[in-house]
Amino acid sequence: MVQLIDSDIRSREILEWQGLHLFHGRMSSCSQKLRIFLNLKGIDWQGHEMNLAESETYTDWFLGINPRGLVPVLVWDGAVHIESNDILALLDQAFPEPRLIPASRDAEIMALLQHEDDLHLDLRTLSFRFVLGRTKSNKTSEQLARYSAYPATVGGVPDRDKREKERVFYDRLAAEGLSDAAVRAAAAKFRNAFDDLERRLSAGPYFLGEALSVLDIAWYVYATRLHLGGYPFAALHPRVENWRETLDADERFAREVAPPPPLADSIVRNQADWKSAGTTMADVVGF
Repeated sequence: MVQLIDSDIRSREILEWQGLHLFHGRMSSCSQKLRIFLNLKGIDWQGHEMNLAESETYTDWFLGINPRGLVPVLVWDGAVHIESNDILALLDQAFPEPRLIPASRDAEIMALLQHEDDLHLDLRTLSFRFVLGRTKSNKTSEQLARYSAYPATVGGVPDRDKREKERVFYDRLAAEGLSDAAVRAAAAKFRNAFDDLERRLSAGPYFLGEALSVLDIAWYVYATRLHLGGYPFAALHPRVENWRETLDADERFAREVAPPPPLADSIVRNQADWKSAGTTMADVVGF
C-alpha cells in the first residue's frame, strides 16, 4: 500500500481536508478505472480534475501532493494514497458492498492488476498516437528538469522507479516521437493480453466467470481506449468486443470513459484521415 507519510507531503493544506477527495484526469486511464469503481460502489467523493494536456500535475503544488506527478490521488481525511490499484483495494475493504475484489481471490486479482499496470506505458503509446493524435511530447524541457529536480520521497526515502520511467518516456517522446516499431511492440502486448481475456470469457460473462470484478473495470478502460484508437476487436477478439459493448451500455461505465466533445470530434477526423492515408492502427501494426 503506497500511502505517503507526513514528510513526503509539501502542499500541507491537504492534510486538513476531510472526506474523500480525488485528484483525477478526464482521460487518465487509471482515473477512469477508479471513477467507475466509485460509481459501482455508490461512494460519495469530491473531485479535483487536473488538466493533463497542460501538465498541471507537474506543478510544484501538485508534486507536493504526489511527487510522481500522476493521477489519481486519493486524499481521505488528510491521508494521501497515490497508487490506483492500492486505492481500489483500500476502498473495497472500507466499502464492501458490492464486493469487487473477492477475498477468496484477492491475491490473484492483485497480481492480475499488476499485469494491467505493467502495460500502462504501452497504452499511453497507442493512446497518444491513435486517440490523442499526439506524436511529440507535451512536456517542455523546463518542466522535465523541474520534475527531475523535485526532492521527491515516498515513505521517507527517495522515489526513483516510477519517476524514472516517466522521465524516460517523455525524453524518448521528445527525441524520437512514437515510431511504428514502438506502436507494433505495444500492440503485440495487448493482443496477447486480450487473447487471454478472450479465453477467460468463454467460461462466463465476466473476467472471473459469473461475477463482475475490479478486473472487468480495469480491462474495460483499456479496451475502450484501444477501441477509440481503432484496435480491431471484432476481428481478433469477438468475445471481448461483446463484453465491452455490454459494459458500455451501463452509464456508470460509459460516462467515465467518454472523451470530451472536442477530443471526440478530433478522433473522428483523425481516424478518417488515417484511413485515407493507410496509417490506422490496424494498418501500422499489421492486424
